[in-house]
Amino acid sequence: MTGRWVVHLDLDSFFASAEQLTRPTLRGRPVLVGGLGPRGIVAGASGEAKAFGARSAMPMAQARRACPTAVALPPRTAVYRTLSESFFAVVRAAAPVLEQVAYDETFAEPAALAGAGPDEVHAWAEGVRAQVREATGLAVSVGAGSGKQVAKIASGLAKPDGVHVVAHGGERALLDPLPVRSLWGIGPVAETALARAGVTTIAAFAAMPPAEVTALLGSAVGSALHRLAQGVDDRAVTERGEAKQVSAETTFDTDLSDVAGVRRAVADLAASAHTRLVASQRAARTVTVKVRGGDFVTHTRSETSTVASTDLPALTAVAQRLAVDALPDAGVRLVGVSYAGLTTAVQGTLFETGGAAPEPVAPDVGTEPAEAPTPPPEQPWRTGDDAAHPEHGHGWVQGAGHGRVTVRFETRSTGPGRARTFAADDPELTRGDPLVSLT
Repeated sequence: MTGRWVVHLDLDSFFASAEQLTRPTLRGRPVLVGGLGPRGIVAGASGEAKAFGARSAMPMAQARRACPTAVALPPRTAVYRTLSESFFAVVRAAAPVLEQVAYDETFAEPAALAGAGPDEVHAWAEGVRAQVREATGLAVSVGAGSGKQVAKIASGLAKPDGVHVVAHGGERALLDPLPVRSLWGIGPVAETALARAGVTTIAAFAAMPPAEVTALLGSAVGSALHRLAQGVDDRAVTERGEAKQVSAETTFDTDLSDVAGVRRAVADLAASAHTRLVASQRAARTVTVKVRGGDFVTHTRSETSTVASTDLPALTAVAQRLAVDALPDAGVRLVGVSYAGLTTAVQGTLFETGGAAPEPVAPDVGTEPAEAPTPPPEQPWRTGDDAAHPEHGHGWVQGAGHGRVTVRFETRSTGPGRARTFAADDPELTRGDPLVSLT
């Protein structure tokens, strides 16, 4: 595919950058986003926190030890989703066909760049970056090359907030020195197999005889990976199909030991997954529940109906019944709820609920890093909660305890705001809409 250009666009430190954008006091400071409990996991870390060794997927406790000065915040999915939509709207205007990888990451193959030179590609990328910055306030790094593998690696080299274009013919110079694990599709098993053969770099892998590669990694997979190592990547950039399921799960700070607590947790998760189901404009035929005990053994239960629906009470009742059936002897460490068998045809009530009503959502159920529902009014204030006051406007909780709550009043456009302390039960201090922080 001579003259082909694939670009990879990746918002820098997306979750943490979104918090710094909407809470100006945090700009330039290390920020961690994720679960704040003892079992919490980092969903995102700012560049300032990464400099101390903190990173996503790391236990929050470990990240906070690595960076004691970091501000740790719960996720605000509504804010991230809104910014993500703005990001993709800009990129899609420049390149209509996108292969979305995540909230903050996508591949594109702009038709306008076919046959272009590196300088023209660089200028295109800078133009899109400027538009993303204007639309979202966020920085995006862009990598470009002859295929997805090279573009992905190039965007990593472009970070933070830059562009890296790999000229055609320069693929091997980029790839050869890298560890073989950097190659797309090389996981721990393949890495170990290659290491036993003395292959630790992409250059060494590319130089292997094809017969030896297929003997180690299999014919289909080995041949494809070998081509990538040699800088040959003709995989098309295509729109991804709709997800086959929607789900939500929670790891609890302490194991649940009572059935009522599990039922309330399942209701919360069923509602969270239902939000995604409705947003996808589909209905579900299958409900699956995952329950992991304190002994780390996971139990799953599923039930499928002949019809599909978005009836939340029915979905919740089925999920609760399945969860109770899957309860382990030990305490419950994790619960997950997923909906599958998705279709755009809504055919009425899903499943027979036997008149069972779902339990109300518990206000104190913990959440996974990807989801942090707005707490009900009666729940105590937590660090990171959005707050609103009739006189001072919108703000966020910097700290709470001993009957007091400190709120810093600021939004994206205000610049660093002033912190004020209130009685925790002050009737004028109410829960704020996270999306107001984007104004």
